[in-house]
Amino acid sequence: MSDAAAKPRIPSAVWALGFVSLLMDVSSEMIHSLLPVFLVSSLGASALVLGLIEGAAEATALIVKVFSGALSDLWGRRKPLAVLGYGLGALSKPLFALATSAGHVLAARLVDRIGKGIRGAPRDALVADLASREVRGAAFGLRQSLDTVGAFLGPLLAIGLMLVTGDRFRAVFAVAIVPGALSVALLLLGVREPDGAPRGRVTSPIRRERLRRLPPAYGWVVAIGAVFTLARFSEAFLILRARQGGLPIALAPLVLIGMNVVYSASAYPFGKLSDSTSHPRLLAYGLAVLVAADAALAWSSHWAWVWAGISLWGLHMGMTQGLLARMVADTAPEDLRGTAYGFFNLVSGVAMLVASALAGLLWDRFGAALTFVAGAVFGAIALSALLLRGDRLARPASGR
Repeated sequence: MSDAAAKPRIPSAVWALGFVSLLMDVSSEMIHSLLPVFLVSSLGASALVLGLIEGAAEATALIVKVFSGALSDLWGRRKPLAVLGYGLGALSKPLFALATSAGHVLAARLVDRIGKGIRGAPRDALVADLASREVRGAAFGLRQSLDTVGAFLGPLLAIGLMLVTGDRFRAVFAVAIVPGALSVALLLLGVREPDGAPRGRVTSPIRRERLRRLPPAYGWVVAIGAVFTLARFSEAFLILRARQGGLPIALAPLVLIGMNVVYSASAYPFGKLSDSTSHPRLLAYGLAVLVAADAALAWSSHWAWVWAGISLWGLHMGMTQGLLARMVADTAPEDLRGTAYGFFNLVSGVAMLVASALAGLLWDRFGAALTFVAGAVFGAIALSALLLRGDRLARPASGR
């Protein structure tokens, strides 16, 4: 039997999870690709308010993951929590269409991101449970690629609807309800988790004895990921930068389309590459690309520099997001895998809140250029730490 024939295939349930993510991202990105412009132009919010809303929303999603991940370990089941999380995401969509103030938008974003937080760690742990080590990087890359296809299709639909409806934000937000509901239906009908999932024996996601079981290599993944997050604040600021360059309101979703085309095209190839190459080295390349993206966006609001920065931003996402998920899985004990994802995202969530709030403050006080300069500095710090101590990230935990 040839090596190609003997290599395990990506399970069909992982493909289904990818399409679940795709549909929910279509729904979410139809809204999120327009939300910064809606907040600033229709509701009169400042860049700082935008940063606080985006930072609080994304931080909430990341922080909630620590509890859902730990619960999935304790329970030994991932799918019910994923269904709850995707369900909340779908239920939040009508709230955006009804919002009349920044406070209403914040409430809708929090419900949406709580749902994302509940589903994120169990879903990633489920991918790791379903895929063998030989194809785990490819499985994460596949799920991320399909997720990002949705993040491309959502803004594309938003552009079409904005042009058809004459820039009616609320009409677009209402249509976004449909793919969100389809996502939940596919998860319920198309995904079955494996029998005999590892079950944890603890009752709190932050008990000291649990954290002591997580090895030093995992700690380094968390530390690098936190500094990394400081360098990649909310993509809402990419949209505002493009608007400074003269991009019309109806075409604002092109920013996320451009970014996600590159992201989607690169996520699977780099995920597959992570199965056979040094993880610290690949992560270092991704950080270098992020620094270049920030530098381009800081340099000028001219369309050529803005789109170069947006493209590089998408490339760094494709190189690093699936890789970081893979590194968490490889450095954590199998029975604490959900908790490991949760704690990783707890730390990253705090960093995301700080990063987006700082970005909004710098934008209002000193302008867009300094916002992206600050991102480049944080990226360079993470890159330096990785180059100096990257060997500590290359020590996987034992297990499947």
